[in-house]
Amino acid sequence: MRVCLSALAVALLLQTAQAADIHTEHYQITFPANDHVAYNGAWKANFPAGFPMGVGSGLVFTGRNGDKLTFTTVTDRGPNADAPKYQCHDAKIFATPDFTPSLMTITVDGKTAQATALRKIHDDQGPISGLPLPSSLVGTTNEIALNDVLKQQPDDSRGLDTEGITPDGKGGFWLADEYGPFLIHIDAQGKILQKFGPTPEKNEQGIASGLPNIIKWRQPNRGFEGITRMPDGRILAAVQSTLNIDGKTKNRAIFTRLVSFDPATGKTAMYGYPLDVNHWKKMADAKIGDMVALDNHQVLVIEQGADKEKVMHNIIYRVDLDKATDLTPFDQQPAEWDNAATLAKRGISLAKKQEIVDLRKLGWQPEKAEGLALIDAKTLAVTNDNDFGVQAVLINPVDGVKKIGNYQADESGKLSLDGKPTATSIELKPLPANESSSQIWIIHLPKALK
Repeated sequence: MRVCLSALAVALLLQTAQAADIHTEHYQITFPANDHVAYNGAWKANFPAGFPMGVGSGLVFTGRNGDKLTFTTVTDRGPNADAPKYQCHDAKIFATPDFTPSLMTITVDGKTAQATALRKIHDDQGPISGLPLPSSLVGTTNEIALNDVLKQQPDDSRGLDTEGITPDGKGGFWLADEYGPFLIHIDAQGKILQKFGPTPEKNEQGIASGLPNIIKWRQPNRGFEGITRMPDGRILAAVQSTLNIDGKTKNRAIFTRLVSFDPATGKTAMYGYPLDVNHWKKMADAKIGDMVALDNHQVLVIEQGADKEKVMHNIIYRVDLDKATDLTPFDQQPAEWDNAATLAKRGISLAKKQEIVDLRKLGWQPEKAEGLALIDAKTLAVTNDNDFGVQAVLINPVDGVKKIGNYQADESGKLSLDGKPTATSIELKPLPANESSSQIWIIHLPKALK
């Protein structure tokens, strides 16, 4: 159904739209087949109907039939939430550890937006999971999976955290994954055909290869976030945030990486997507949301995150790679260590970017804009990630300690702080309505992008 906005939001929207001559359509995505994530865990009373389906982590336009627009979207790894540390490791709560990342079709007809035709991502062994990789594998996030009562869950070498989707030109798709990070080639029904990941070096163990080893240094839960297929067939994937090489560069690097992969030849290249050092309190705060190609050297990219004033931004940029330097030959001394002056001395040019749409100025409210599709040269579509409508909330936190990650969980699920037992606990609760709904916006621009 169409989303109703407050009078203030409408006024701001109209003011911005008139100034920029941008017209938008807003829809709340509904699920006519009542697709949801079944949940019978400890906090079932908070989610009597289960979790809302979490489509929108990636989006691709697949066709028009009269007034109807169709898209394919992909979920991420499933209902998860922040967790305390577990045995000194970072952890995540997986509320439904058996969830399978899936594809769905979204149809927009000018009145409604409906998600149908759920297809689970699978391989020859059956449906895959969204659980993290074992710590022995190259590119592992070293996250520990916990269930809803903070008990450790198994890891999974077949696990994927899918975050982007683009067509393969043959009826199937390529997916971007945050774990490996991986590029996943699937057919139209979600069967995995190929998997590419950071090529293991000596003494490293991997389950996929073909991509530059350096991308194993992506921050945990910050692997490939956006993906697009260029007209010439190359796949371009965006690392969500700055690489953290040897655990030391995530707040030093002034760019994140766009990785080019040619499925026909296996050739790869990497380009730097520039970040404004004056905008972010920490460079690691900047995040890519999604990406879509305009031509063989220009793409649209969503950049987002909370700035140094804690103001949230969701901005679509036109990014030109035409004069950007392939970073591959410089990776013996990775450019993540360099400031702008040093990059220039080394002859390294980053991509150029130009702001196209500030979603917040159009009235966008969700924290995350994670799906971006190009309908035509003047029309875009954007979806949010609703995190399956679930969040972890501290109950009886120790005075002044409100960050879940500051606590430790033991094998029984009890929490401690600085080695001392506490009465603090964690409960799963619904997100606010504006964050838990799945939305799709159609954005009509005043001028053609290509």
